[in-house]
Amino acid sequence: MTHTRTRTRPAGLSAASFLVVASLTLFGATPALADDPSVPPGTEAQSVPPVEVDPNDPDLKMPDGGTLGPAKVLDIVQVVEDLGGEERREDSNADIKFALQAEVLFGKDSAKLSSAANARIAAIADEIKKQNATKVRVFGFTDNLGSSAHGDVLSKKRADAVHGVLSKALGPTITYEIRGYGEQYPIASNSNEEGRKKNRRVEVSFPRGESS
Repeated sequence: MTHTRTRTRPAGLSAASFLVVASLTLFGATPALADDPSVPPGTEAQSVPPVEVDPNDPDLKMPDGGTLGPAKVLDIVQVVEDLGGEERREDSNADIKFALQAEVLFGKDSAKLSSAANARIAAIADEIKKQNATKVRVFGFTDNLGSSAHGDVLSKKRADAVHGVLSKALGPTITYEIRGYGEQYPIASNSNEEGRKKNRRVEVSFPRGESS
């Protein structure tokens, strides 16, 4: 699957960043498919109907004997990530997803939010309001160090902590799905610290442009 990846500085981030636009396959950033083992349940891509094309339109230039194939919608995922990878945003046709590395939200092996966490979560709440979303998913993840049971508990506590800030900012009109997946569904390799750092994260996702 081919995607466009854009690395640039998201609004509100202080870290220096740069812009790279390339067409490449992203590990862990492909559109959510029901049979994709790297995708948590409940995040499958929404089906977007293709635009109808009239094969008899006189402005449609077709070679003699040519016919139109079935119309398809390409689910393009745009990824915006700050230079340090601390915050990542994925935009698809149907959804928006933010991934925040655990280190920018919590202390080591902790579910207590850091002093810098509230501003980052508040920025996500602003985007949820902008999209008029009424359903929000908050999922926590860890790397594969330590026991699986500990990772499951810690990731859920971290998701709960982020949910607490979002609920105060957004009020009672939002329906939340909150889960802790532990070491399941990594987006990078757990064989080195760089990859494990990406896997220790909290993801907040919601539909694009949903009416309230």
